[in-house]
Amino acid sequence: MAEQFDVVIVGGGLAGASCALSLAKHAPNLSIAVVEANQINADYHPSFDDRSIALAQQSVQFLKGLQVFDPDIGFATAIKKVSVSDRGHFGKTHINCDEFAQPALGYVVEVNPFGRSLHNQLTNSHIKLFCPDSIASLNYTSDNAQITLQSGNSLNAKLVVVADGAQSPTRELAKIDFATQPYSQGAIIANIEVADGHHNHAFERFTEHGPMALLPMSNNRYSLVWCMDKTDIDDHLKLSDDAFINALQSAFGYRGGLFSKVGMRASYPLVYGRAESFSSHRTVLIGNAGHAIHPIAGQGFNLGLRDVQLLCELITSELVKSESAIGSYAFTREYAKQRNQDINTVMTLTDSLVRLFSNSSRVLAFGRSCGLFSMDLCSSLKTPLAKQLMGQVKQGKRL
Repeated sequence: MAEQFDVVIVGGGLAGASCALSLAKHAPNLSIAVVEANQINADYHPSFDDRSIALAQQSVQFLKGLQVFDPDIGFATAIKKVSVSDRGHFGKTHINCDEFAQPALGYVVEVNPFGRSLHNQLTNSHIKLFCPDSIASLNYTSDNAQITLQSGNSLNAKLVVVADGAQSPTRELAKIDFATQPYSQGAIIANIEVADGHHNHAFERFTEHGPMALLPMSNNRYSLVWCMDKTDIDDHLKLSDDAFINALQSAFGYRGGLFSKVGMRASYPLVYGRAESFSSHRTVLIGNAGHAIHPIAGQGFNLGLRDVQLLCELITSELVKSESAIGSYAFTREYAKQRNQDINTVMTLTDSLVRLFSNSSRVLAFGRSCGLFSMDLCSSLKTPLAKQLMGQVKQGKRL
């Protein structure tokens, strides 16, 4: 006999776990299950090579409210200043947290320990965790989603939350198309040690070969995202550590300091991807399952957290009316409708930024420089960019 749940979340990564813990806090009577395909390794050893994400200030406040994140913890580093520049041109701008009376513009968080912390909180909650397990089949009735797991367990849910990433197999089972458009460039990611410290300073640097980002991390490290033509990626991955450091220093300059060490390098393709809809019958998409964006502005996980926030707001408001409303057509349609504008805005802004600064036109280069220079002179012009970096967007009533 199938086990009945109000909400089944498919994917126990950062977005899925955050969603489950948020629902458990704000709707404690809700029955929640999380299905996660990957077994979490019981032994964790921090290393130089931990991958990182950027958390906007608004995301930090949301996670602090859930008591699942502490900005003073060792795997989080504050971003107090962001500098945006265009290599070879005069334009640049700087955004400082003090200008906006904030303790930080955001934080850089190391994924491995953060994910482990969320997983530990899941296992110590009333949330039912199926791990490792995955969905073998997904069918629907008017009142339920009927789920069969690879383990043979059967679940029924009023609402399925798809949070298993950009390559989501669950999204395919729900028959929701996902249109992708690859960028001509890929990205190299690595952690870089800087000799004289990073001073909580982040950089967005646009070059003739592609955008670059340096985000401050613990232990005098930067998290590097270096975008370049796909044909150049293999050559850079094959370089010795010293040769890679020299190539990075030459491409970036010395604004970020003297680079002294590089960790393990990895690469991945860059795509612009969006689901045809963020909902279907008794199903909603959150995080990368619904939208995949260029990493240069560090907005991906923050966008996913805003999916989580709206979903929790709708569920808690519907609980006041009727528990049976969760997962209904009106419910899922309202979720998709309310998320559409924010997702479109961020995806369009990020994509336009990349394409604008990847253009070699002298006219556009002059316009870019004038825009950045004007922003640096007039604080009111940089406010929209700063608000986007801090995640201060209009959406719902906020939990």
